[in-house]
Amino acid sequence: MTDTKSTADGERLQARCLCGAVRFSAVPANANTSVCHCHMCQRWAAGPFFGVHCRDTVEFETSDDLERFESSQWAERGFCRKCGTSLFWNLRGKADYHVSLTAFEPRPDAKFTDEIFIDEKPDCYAFANDTKKLTGAQVFAMFAEGQE
Repeated sequence: MTDTKSTADGERLQARCLCGAVRFSAVPANANTSVCHCHMCQRWAAGPFFGVHCRDTVEFETSDDLERFESSQWAERGFCRKCGTSLFWNLRGKADYHVSLTAFEPRPDAKFTDEIFIDEKPDCYAFANDTKKLTGAQVFAMFAEGQE
């Protein structure tokens, strides 16, 4: 596995599913980690989805067991068909990946910075981190403006 201590220099990091059937690498855009609380992510990841924005840098090494599920008209989700590991969220028709934080080896530089779809978060938990919080409407408005 690649040393995962720093991605400030655009380091390519190795990632994989739980069983190792799907292996890939990516270059995180930065050390930020976002959490999505939308209902789809909750069902897919059995809780909030912790994602690392990797843009178009994802390169698959072993992907015979990679399954892509078109979860909406704008996104697809990738997972291992052998072990079920949630691996990434991607904009359909565009390589713009948000890779699961836990697909990578632990990253000491990771920073929990954002929470999206905060209006869909269940009341039974709350994170102590001071994060930027956006509702679903705010997220869709951002996409409409071409921001991210």
